[in-house]
Amino acid sequence: MLTAMILLPLALALVVLFLPGDEAQKARLAKLVGLGGTLLLFAIGLVLWAGFDSSTAAFQYIERAEPFGGLFSWHLGVDGISLVLVLLTLFLMPLCILAGWDSVKTRVPEYIAAFLAMEAMTIGVFSALDIFLFYIFFEAGLIPMYLIIGIWGGKRRIYASYKFFLYTLLGSVLMLLAMLWVAREAGTTDIPALMAHDFPLQAQTWLWLAFFASFAVKMPMWPVHTWLPDAHVEAPTAGSMILAGVLLKMGGYGFIRFSIPMFPDASVQFMWLVFGLSMVAVVYTSLVALVQTDMKKLIAYSSVAHMAFVTGGLFALNTQGVEGAMVVMLAHGVVSAALFFCVGVIYDRLHTRDIDRYGGVTTNMPRYAVFFLLFTMASVGLPGAANFVGEFLVLSGVFQAETWVAFVMTTGIILGAAYMLWLFARVMFGAQKNADAAAMPDMNAREWAIMVPLAVVALWMGIYPKPFLEPLKAPVESLMARVERANPPQTPHTKIARGDVQLASATEPALAAAGHEDILPAAAGDGDTK
Repeated sequence: MLTAMILLPLALALVVLFLPGDEAQKARLAKLVGLGGTLLLFAIGLVLWAGFDSSTAAFQYIERAEPFGGLFSWHLGVDGISLVLVLLTLFLMPLCILAGWDSVKTRVPEYIAAFLAMEAMTIGVFSALDIFLFYIFFEAGLIPMYLIIGIWGGKRRIYASYKFFLYTLLGSVLMLLAMLWVAREAGTTDIPALMAHDFPLQAQTWLWLAFFASFAVKMPMWPVHTWLPDAHVEAPTAGSMILAGVLLKMGGYGFIRFSIPMFPDASVQFMWLVFGLSMVAVVYTSLVALVQTDMKKLIAYSSVAHMAFVTGGLFALNTQGVEGAMVVMLAHGVVSAALFFCVGVIYDRLHTRDIDRYGGVTTNMPRYAVFFLLFTMASVGLPGAANFVGEFLVLSGVFQAETWVAFVMTTGIILGAAYMLWLFARVMFGAQKNADAAAMPDMNAREWAIMVPLAVVALWMGIYPKPFLEPLKAPVESLMARVERANPPQTPHTKIARGDVQLASATEPALAAAGHEDILPAAAGDGDTK
């Protein structure tokens, strides 16, 4: 099933490139093939979800073959973490096809083929269980996004596409070198085996940094985030939707799949590095978002702040933090895609993203205003909407790890409310300053077809998050068990278990004889000292 989900969009991409007819006929057929194919893939994904066993952390739907002469294997499978990200991809892709239905006028078959190819590469990233197969999908996914920005983007599209490509490619070179060393050291390229392998402590530091170089750019983390605002501003609406909705999640997925389970000691060692960068990102990018005059750039900077919640939650290294980080990724994937589409709706009518060109839009577009308000409130973490659940879990996990980090990250929620509500107020309320903005028509049927599914999922995740949390429970618990095996909690009992048993056994009788029972370790299972 997973192989079919990768090969089908690639086959459809080839089909749309060689459609018969004139340019208008090719464009219409390409859009129909793209929409029908992505909807079919989403249906297959729902079958995958329905048959998934959430009670186990083991990978399911395993497929394995050796077609590459032993260099690496075609090894696919999903656990709960990868399953939800695959479903996010499958859910957003038909909406992206619809988002560019009327706005893209040139090279439509190539445009649809690029999205289909990106869908295949993204599913490959989240389902690959061979480290080099993962790398191939991870890097190949850059190509269609590079083309989408560079061909169908705005005035500075060439600059933005090159910057996007070079940042992400250069970060991945170090990761490839680390992968070669890891495969040689462990004697395998299988990701499940590598996740259980105990790498030397000294090597873990350098390996962790090499992987970090790639995943930090992909997230993106401060200060290697500067490619993202340019890419978003110049990308077409659908390109921004899939970039924010799915491609940024590859960095978080990499941390969960590689950095934390393979290098748990280094992950603990560098916890404060990640916390520090996350705190700076939350505050700094939120302040930068406050002064933006371009709607897309404002939402792009908000994405960096939300991804900082993800990294903070992941490296809290506890169950609440990691589960919260995953939910933030899912919620951000839906809400950010919706916000970029909201910008695209009025951009298609007025052809400007300048906030000052709007005002009083609620008067002539009341239905659009309702959806924009919903996604704005979801973005700022209003209870009952998607982001609240994830951010609450992240802050709970970070608070357990370090109180002050949680305090600083909480300021990001306050600043997020400030810049998002101010954006909404300037665009939707006030006097109608420009006649062309006042004449914009409300949403059409195509825009309803995109807005409604996004709104339903955003509310579903906020009101009843259990279906999204349930697949995560077992793999996250397995991940935390892996971290705890490498770094047991520092309690009296674990100190004895880690080698202090002779000292303990020698001193306890003497302390008891001297009447100092009050400083002896508590009974096993008590969890504290007297």
